Amino acid sequence: MQGYLRSDGRKGIRNTIVIAYLVECAHHVARSIVTKIDNKDVHLIGFPGCYPNDYALKMMTQLCTHPNVGGVLLVSLGCEGFNREYLSEAISKTDRPVETLVIQNTGGTKSTIDAGLKIATSLLGKIAATPKVKMNSDELVIGTICGGSDGTSGISANPAVGECFDLLIAENATCIFEETGELVGCEHIMAQRADSPELAAELIACVKKAEYYYTKMGYGSFAPGNAEGGLTTQEEKSMGAYAKSGASQINGIIKPGEHPSSKGLFLLDVVPDGDPIFGFPNISDNQEIVEMIASGAHLILFTTGRGSVVGSAISPVIKVCANPQTYENLSDDMDINAGEVIKGLKTVKEVGQEIYENVINVASGAESKSEEMGHREFLLTYKNFHNSGQLGPVCLK
Repeated sequence: MQGYLRSDGRKGIRNTIVIAYLVECAHHVARSIVTKIDNKDVHLIGFPGCYPNDYALKMMTQLCTHPNVGGVLLVSLGCEGFNREYLSEAISKTDRPVETLVIQNTGGTKSTIDAGLKIATSLLGKIAATPKVKMNSDELVIGTICGGSDGTSGISANPAVGECFDLLIAENATCIFEETGELVGCEHIMAQRADSPELAAELIACVKKAEYYYTKMGYGSFAPGNAEGGLTTQEEKSMGAYAKSGASQINGIIKPGEHPSSKGLFLLDVVPDGDPIFGFPNISDNQEIVEMIASGAHLILFTTGRGSVVGSAISPVIKVCANPQTYENLSDDMDINAGEVIKGLKTVKEVGQEIYENVINVASGAESKSEEMGHREFLLTYKNFHNSGQLGPVCLK
């Protein structure tokens, strides 16, 4: 592998320009710039809210300085609450080229789009000289998520990703699993894998927090499609989701936008702290993907039984299909057919090895299926996190 060397020493597996809108009012202008320039290395991201939020500012800062990002164009309406000056300065400190367009000062929609096209073209030229250096597997950060789960997910795709995680961790890579709302019932099993008693207690508390949050909301992480696909209970779904984490020792807990402080396996705590303020913790798979990317993930392993077609801006998404019928129906969108486990053609370990090899290929520059299809979905909404009374941003590290 070769990676794009960044000023902080991290290496990216992609070299993208992000066009980032800082309020929904600037979304159309930013999207028009991306559409008109029509370059696979120019991605659209953004925050739709008008009033400020610490979580959103942290997330946008981490996303715009992600190792897969080479340069940034910020698009502001002008009167929103987002701190565009802070974000621009944070990006500039990493030696990435960054420009800001304020629609209210640039003459409106058409003139801002025209100016944005010139800036984006210039940024592409600037990042073309980014040096590429040797990159090893121990420098990778890999995240995993499941979406559209069915009765096959916990039997084939999810445990196969767990096997892949174990292979990566054996090579000293960093892996992130999440969906604390889908780990309800698994907390004590998970705690047995903690690298210390203190972390074990925090893993249990993390899931209990999720259980409390969902109880207050009156809705759990169990969709009608899950039941239609053969899942019977939240506990059954949780066991399948838990299987993605593999069998390696768990080394810590992080929150969205925080980076693991060491190599190994980390749980991403996606459920906000305190009582519900902003609604459901993750309203779509893409929000969870964005949070893992903001925590440094170079690419995402996405398992699905019912089927999903989404990808992501910034970091590639590799689809691992659990159900052989779904794979047959959606093969153009799927990277790995874990349904062969269901059909008795491969073992979970063999599919885990196949996923691992695909990770290395995509990290080396090969496009995932979602990249080939042009999927660049992105979602960022309001959340609230604090560390009061807890063990800090990175648990016990």
